[in-house]
Amino acid sequence: MKQGKIFTKDFIILFSATFFVALIFYLLMTSFALYAVQQFAASESEAGLAVGIFIIGALFARLLAGKYIEVIGRNKLLYSSLILFLIAILFYFFANNLGLLLIIRFIHGMGFGASSTAMSTAVMDMIPYERKGEGTSYFTLSSVFATALGPFLGLYLTQNFDFQQIFIICTIFTVISLILSFFAKIPEAEISEKKLNETKKGFHFQDFIEMKALPISFVMIILGIAYASIISFINVYAIELQLQDAASLFFIVYAIVLLFTRPLTGRLLDIKGDNIVIYPAIIFLTICLVLLSQARVGFVLLLAGAFLALGFGTLVSCGQAIAVKEAPKERVGLAVSTFYICLDGGVGIGPYLIGFIIPYVGFRGMYLILALFVFLTVILYYFLHGKKAAARRKEKEQLQKVL
Repeated sequence: MKQGKIFTKDFIILFSATFFVALIFYLLMTSFALYAVQQFAASESEAGLAVGIFIIGALFARLLAGKYIEVIGRNKLLYSSLILFLIAILFYFFANNLGLLLIIRFIHGMGFGASSTAMSTAVMDMIPYERKGEGTSYFTLSSVFATALGPFLGLYLTQNFDFQQIFIICTIFTVISLILSFFAKIPEAEISEKKLNETKKGFHFQDFIEMKALPISFVMIILGIAYASIISFINVYAIELQLQDAASLFFIVYAIVLLFTRPLTGRLLDIKGDNIVIYPAIIFLTICLVLLSQARVGFVLLLAGAFLALGFGTLVSCGQAIAVKEAPKERVGLAVSTFYICLDGGVGIGPYLIGFIIPYVGFRGMYLILALFVFLTVILYYFLHGKKAAARRKEKEQLQKVL
């Protein structure tokens, strides 16, 4: 049977547009705390808020975008949110106090949350159902490249340029993303008039959350907290270990491993089912955290980066594919939004929660504790989704034998 095509012109365009938006996110995430301190003499907590309020804005936008994306229209939401994203960056040039900066960061986060939801929803609808895992893995490589290049670029630019020049570069990246999106033909959802009116009127929980996507999304909260412990503290931990050179290559290793493994794991998900990918990925993330807790040389730190790719990197792409496959076609946007609300919620709250642990157990103890929690998510996943996925897989195999 001939399979549907993944790499269409529209897929490639939205892949590229997503990359530039994510690149700005990671570039500023690694450098914005320094900007707040240098420009506005912000305290450590205020600088942390200047970074984190972006994610809060993104979460708020994802909630609204998930509900109203099909009402507004995917095209309109994408273009308007990218324009909001651009306006927010332009306002960075005029921010003259910390309060105004926080408002701009919140709005910037809203533009990011809405635009990324719109682009992900459009792409999820473009990917053939029978290749959903593989296609999602390819698409999320856009964020992988940004994860590797963004922090590196943020460090390089802050060392060699002032922040006004950095904001100019971010403006250029946003304009490129906006122009690219105009050339993509974005499919709109086929939704009945009755369903459309219900969406406009309703303010129920299910209007903002896709219940069928919630089980796998809920698992991502814990995994997001674990990821936050790495992205937020890896540099500080590396300084303590005197492994700064290895730490600078950590996300490069992460990206290289993901580049080769994501298409394979996505294809495996489509062919062999959800569990054969998710269970090992949780174990790999556990190994990553254990390695971090025991790291004393650069090689072990970089090996942890490789296992982070096999673990968390796989869980993000395959988890999103599962969320989309579980949801009705007309609620794909809501499924994508639900998944990222939970994931971003974990990543957003992670540094705050972990901050209470580190003074008592140190970085090594913190990573060991998180390794235990991640390992226990095997049980959580089994009851929330794994058991049902296994039964579904067994039914499919029996049906194939009969046919």
